[in-house]
Amino acid sequence: MKAKRVFIIVLDSYGIGAEPDADKFGDVGANTLASIVKSEKYSTPNMRNLGLFNIEGVTCAPGVEKPLASYARMQETSMGKDTTIGHWEIAGVISPNPLPTYPDGFPEEVLAPFREATKRGVLCNKPYSGTEVIKDYGREHVKTGDLIVYTSADSVFQIAAHEDVVPLETLYEYCRQARKILTGKHGVGRVIARPFVGEYPNYQRTPHRHDFSLEPPGTTMLDVLKEKGLDTIGVGKIYDIFAGRGIQKTTTIENNTDGMNKTLNIMDEDFTGLCFVNLVDFDMVYGHRNNVDGYANAATEFDAQLGEFMGKMRDEDVLIITADHGCDPGFTCSTDHSREYVPMLIYGKPVKSGVDLKTRPTFADIAATVLDIFDIEGGTAGTSFLSEILKS
Repeated sequence: MKAKRVFIIVLDSYGIGAEPDADKFGDVGANTLASIVKSEKYSTPNMRNLGLFNIEGVTCAPGVEKPLASYARMQETSMGKDTTIGHWEIAGVISPNPLPTYPDGFPEEVLAPFREATKRGVLCNKPYSGTEVIKDYGREHVKTGDLIVYTSADSVFQIAAHEDVVPLETLYEYCRQARKILTGKHGVGRVIARPFVGEYPNYQRTPHRHDFSLEPPGTTMLDVLKEKGLDTIGVGKIYDIFAGRGIQKTTTIENNTDGMNKTLNIMDEDFTGLCFVNLVDFDMVYGHRNNVDGYANAATEFDAQLGEFMGKMRDEDVLIITADHGCDPGFTCSTDHSREYVPMLIYGKPVKSGVDLKTRPTFADIAATVLDIFDIEGGTAGTSFLSEILKS
């Protein structure tokens, strides 16, 4: 029996240890899972019972005798450690070259056409914390109308603007114009609208962020599934990460808890295909802020909802839990993403329990396996492991 519905839940940045090439990324010794397990806020009995601590190389806590899921350690082949490239690889597209980053800010060949398109000046233009940048540049932005442009260690072009100075739709249009400019060698993964409100010095970011992503450079499992007439549902940032391509229905979320609640609601729907979920709080709210206890507590809260999810699964449902990179909150020399292996737990009535798939050479094996579940041969990078875990 194969599955009718596959749910992939990406725990954004839930790494399980540095990859062999971590030295190239400045991430030797990073281990997100090992950091959060130490916190008294951490308790994930459902993840443990599925086999999280049975995964090859995971030594920060003991495994269980009889894992409920089959499991693997996934290694990233793509040359990056960001959300975009990580999700693309999960979906079957390997990126041999990293997306461009701008540790010294954006060059004039980017800023000049951006100023011309928006008819506004530019403030900041360097890597910056999103909360600090509005505190340091917000007052000048409100006074002049110039746009706060900044980046990070990721491949992003971010535009912060006060909602009373630049209406949301205008800010989104500025992002669309930037997206047209940022192509070729300057093809950043995401252009991000970062609106804020309030008065100095108490500016606050609003939930009206919007990402304008680069389209994947190859065919993803979403493209293939949609082409074959199967349902493709995105929850959270999935629509943005894939620039909407291959996704028939999307659901926005406010936070991890809301994301899981909406996924639980989707479980009540009848569909045949894939529900692809991103839970970004692990990364955005806790990893980047070196908040070990917050990250651990978020894992605990997810695990409770995971128990509810597992209880609602139908006989032809398959669940895959994985991640897109690391962001070790205990790695105090950095607040950036970390080059880490990620977990893969696959569970459901059609799936054998306790199969150790060892270390897989690419995240793309997930895409190949999903397509195999739906009897689709090829179409993306990766090698299916379905034959090893499918019940006869």
